[in-house]
Amino acid sequence: MYPIIEKKILTPYVSLMRIFAPEVTKHALPGQFIMLRVTDEGERIPLTIADVNHEDQTITIIFQVAGATTYQLNQLKENESITDFVGPLGKPTDLSQVHKALVIGGGVGCAIAYPLVKALYQKKVVVDTIIGFRSQEFVFLSQEFKKVSRHLHLVTDDGSLGTKGFVTDVLRELLKVEDYDHIFCIGPLPMMKVVSMMTKEKKIKTIVSMNPIMIDGTGMCGGCRVTVDGKIYFACVDGPEFDGHLVDFDEAIVRSKMYQSFEKEAYPHRCKLKEGEKS
Repeated sequence: MYPIIEKKILTPYVSLMRIFAPEVTKHALPGQFIMLRVTDEGERIPLTIADVNHEDQTITIIFQVAGATTYQLNQLKENESITDFVGPLGKPTDLSQVHKALVIGGGVGCAIAYPLVKALYQKKVVVDTIIGFRSQEFVFLSQEFKKVSRHLHLVTDDGSLGTKGFVTDVLRELLKVEDYDHIFCIGPLPMMKVVSMMTKEKKIKTIVSMNPIMIDGTGMCGGCRVTVDGKIYFACVDGPEFDGHLVDFDEAIVRSKMYQSFEKEAYPHRCKLKEGEKS
């Protein structure tokens, strides 16, 4: 069992938990994820490691309540426990050749972007950040991003906080004046697709984090397959990060919609998120 040391409600649909998990903490690196089960009879779901605290041996996860399991997870309180918490899984982010980076996060993807920005900052890499949300009520971690970014660009669709527009609007302007050697993008598939198209024109190495449906997290089931440069890879063992210029986003978008009807049926309460909201 893995105790919940801290729980915070970040937005109406996004929560943060710090989990006591000494075995995971020992080896966790930016870009990796865990697989958890809330109860013995629950399904396994992947969640990216949002932060690691070696002193208190905790792993931070940030998740959006969008299905039955995340709903069940969000019902737990501090000092209650999660049944299974396995990791770290996946390949860590390769930061060895990064000298000047731009990290782009969209919606809940910002939870994945944060540990990356923090790691770059600690390596004394020049890092700028763009984070995008639907509106002010969905914004989280903005102050944390600001502390570890050279420049933070906050964007909301409706302009209720920061710049009005999309992350790609800010990206377009930055590409005119900055010479990044790496761009990392984490968020909705359509957003990552457009970002990758824009950076391909500039020949800037672009890494995207893929989050397809996973069942076991060990490469056995094949459910998380993605096509990259015409070849099949498994996000759980070969990723979750891939070259954005080589990912078949159209296929990934189609696959991401395959189980939407089942997820809605499993959710005990109708999700209030409107169609098309960033996730």
